[in-house]
Amino acid sequence: MNDGGLERIEDPPPMPSRPSAGHKGTFGTTLVLGGATGPRRMLGGPCLAARAALRSGCGLAVLGVPESLATAALGVVPEATAIPLAIDRVCEVAAIDSARDAASAADAVVCGPGLGSPIGIEGMIDAIADLEDRPRVLDADALNSLADSSRTDLRGPVVLTPHPGEWNRLARRLGIERDAGSPEDRPRAAAELAQRLDGGSGMVVVVLKGARTVVSDGSRFWRSEAANPALATGGSGDVLAGLLGGLLAQFHPRAGAPASSPVLDVFDLARLGVSLHAEAGERWRRRHGDAGLLARELADEIPAAR
Repeated sequence: MNDGGLERIEDPPPMPSRPSAGHKGTFGTTLVLGGATGPRRMLGGPCLAARAALRSGCGLAVLGVPESLATAALGVVPEATAIPLAIDRVCEVAAIDSARDAASAADAVVCGPGLGSPIGIEGMIDAIADLEDRPRVLDADALNSLADSSRTDLRGPVVLTPHPGEWNRLARRLGIERDAGSPEDRPRAAAELAQRLDGGSGMVVVVLKGARTVVSDGSRFWRSEAANPALATGGSGDVLAGLLGGLLAQFHPRAGAPASSPVLDVFDLARLGVSLHAEAGERWRRRHGDAGLLARELADEIPAAR
């Protein structure tokens, strides 16, 4: 089907199979960069994202968080490892170097959950955005930093996960005039943001969140039919970001992966991630109703949703 010049894709892809002889390395490493020390402390976001990445099936999760939060982060997600970053009210150059090195060693990167806006954090966002050989998910405060920057292009594979407010901030800077809250306009809103930020790779994907989330790579779009009020809770977006990062680590083409490993492109993986997130929320809703969901419970529904 065609919608205003966009090709409409109807169905999400099936979940790829997992090789029975696989090990931790087979299923990839997801790095999550986030967390803030103050004046408002935020640690839940990166921890939820790491938990969701592991629940999605990736082999390893690494948390890159401010040094003062690293021990607490491992108490929340003991299955992960942590890289302490030199970030307090200022993001030091050493933190940017550490984040870049960790990202270069990972198979996928999630950047932004609970990251806040310490002085100099834009340097870290730029460093991650420049790693075009690694699939990246830019979420939350990474999107806010991007909206405040002068960057006009990204090179893929990269997934942006804005809610309508974050989309509006990015769109205003780029001169895009759409209504991200309008059901009719959301496909074009997602597509135009992907088009404007694509630096020529063809692998920039926008996941425009909300009821009936829209996914677009600028030429195609897919719309989820899920609209679950239980998902309107703090941390739900962090779970989605980590889930996407986990799928990218497992199934996006990467050097060193076994030849038998299944692969999907970034657009298909984004659609699959949104579908799994919706199904996990629906499983919880069927048992408990449409309110009271905790984000960690949502992450823990992902294996059954698979």
